[in-house]
Amino acid sequence: MIGVYDSGLGGLTVLAALRAAGIGDDVVYFADQAHVPYGERTDADLHGLLTANLAWLAGHGVELVVMGCNTSCAVAAKLGWPEQRFARPIQDLIVNGARAFSGATFRRVAVVATPATVRSHAYARAIALQAPHIEVVEIAAPALVPLVEAGESESDAAHAAVRAVVAEFPPGVDALVYGCTHYPLLDAHFAALVPNVTRIDPAREQARAVLGLNLPPAAGSTTYVTNGDVAKFEHHVRHWTNDQAGRVTGLAATR
Repeated sequence: MIGVYDSGLGGLTVLAALRAAGIGDDVVYFADQAHVPYGERTDADLHGLLTANLAWLAGHGVELVVMGCNTSCAVAAKLGWPEQRFARPIQDLIVNGARAFSGATFRRVAVVATPATVRSHAYARAIALQAPHIEVVEIAAPALVPLVEAGESESDAAHAAVRAVVAEFPPGVDALVYGCTHYPLLDAHFAALVPNVTRIDPAREQARAVLGLNLPPAAGSTTYVTNGDVAKFEHHVRHWTNDQAGRVTGLAATR
């Protein structure tokens, strides 16, 4: 069984990439919506949430953790992975996402991410390992996650928020990285505003890494779990995944 976790809805983009790649294992998707957004929390708080969430997944029998949260990976890059890492393998979204730049000819890349991910510089370091010639510009976009979580991804407010983000791009940006899994849910706005910039979704590299593990073929189920509002969560799950069969449930927040 695979465990995927995120602060909320964003990790659904990673789950979608896994399914599109043909990975059919049973999946438990955990949305820590009691604590969303993560981006403006302290590193210590984020590390505590990471530890608690990995422990929860371990307690539910997952054999592999596929991270659906860039911010959690960013804080792990600074403070280390909790001890559960040694009991169950973890696919790091930032490390895998940066592999999209292996052999790339881009010159200037904008990483749009949460404030916590930006201050970690985890993407800049990871991309430098793959393509040292690329100049990486990291741009914090704290307004975007709340819009997605509120179901406003297709609104004028979302378009305006994305416009404000791309206004911070320096000249010459030829690629952007969605450094938060919520941001691909706003892709239509980015596509309209920067049509000549290549948009890179690390979820695809994450799925490619899992596919490379050569897991046994399966046709598994998906269970979606939130510690937030279950009814709203289910509405968004059905909308974004088109999965009408997956079980959606809730649990009380522990922190």
